[in-house]
Amino acid sequence: MFWKICVIIGVVIFVLITTLIIGDRMMKSELDKDIENLFADSKNISDKVYTSNQIKDLPIPVQRYFKYSLKENQPYVSYVRLQHGGYFKAGEKWVSIKGEEYFTVKKPGFVWSGKVTFFSAKDVYIDGMGNLKVKLLSLIKIVDAKGKETDQGELLRWLGEATLFPTALLPSENLQWEPIDNNSAKVIFTDENLTIEGVFYFNEEGQITQFKTKRYKDNTLENFTGYCGDYRTVDGMKVPFYLEATWNLESGDLSYAKFKIDRIEYNIPSIF
Repeated sequence: MFWKICVIIGVVIFVLITTLIIGDRMMKSELDKDIENLFADSKNISDKVYTSNQIKDLPIPVQRYFKYSLKENQPYVSYVRLQHGGYFKAGEKWVSIKGEEYFTVKKPGFVWSGKVTFFSAKDVYIDGMGNLKVKLLSLIKIVDAKGKETDQGELLRWLGEATLFPTALLPSENLQWEPIDNNSAKVIFTDENLTIEGVFYFNEEGQITQFKTKRYKDNTLENFTGYCGDYRTVDGMKVPFYLEATWNLESGDLSYAKFKIDRIEYNIPSIF
């Protein structure tokens, strides 16, 4: 009897490990394809450089931000890749998370993947379309969000996280700034047929500290705030190494992600 139980336990463990390996390989293959498509979809624009003349007509706090975050003749960022740690709220508990994220700038897009115990997630915005997938054991699909509400939410994520690559926030035919006051300004961004907007908040030093907008949570527009801090200098740019995401619901604020960047690199359009 004892040996039968041992055999059963051994079989269960073997099946579980095999399932995890298969799930991880399938998830990685899908992720690699998404990242390849992301980079192939966007051109290199790093031959362009920032000059202070570009910001002379912008709202005062926005000028303060670019004077703080960029140096004269700073090359434009074309591609970004980063790795992060931090915490994600699963139910009522905060759990450790590890993730990677890849961005493109000329054609706005990103691919993010994250893992917590037993669950993996992939969040993307490629060629104007967003998609969030969450899987149990990297194999059993729990969430597969797509559609116009997801597209809007994912493009807003790209815009809110553009503090990680500040040249993307410079004025262009797709991005306009409107004044509010000395510590905030409205940004309007268009990608093809999708236009989004939000408000960035700035401290006296010139750092962006918050991004507030209305973002879809499921099928309902809710208030959303992205926080950032712990600015550090990378490749001549000052960028935040701490990001936090919070829903501002009628029932109260719900913070669900606190990411700490471990590594960030620019203009290397390849997978870690």
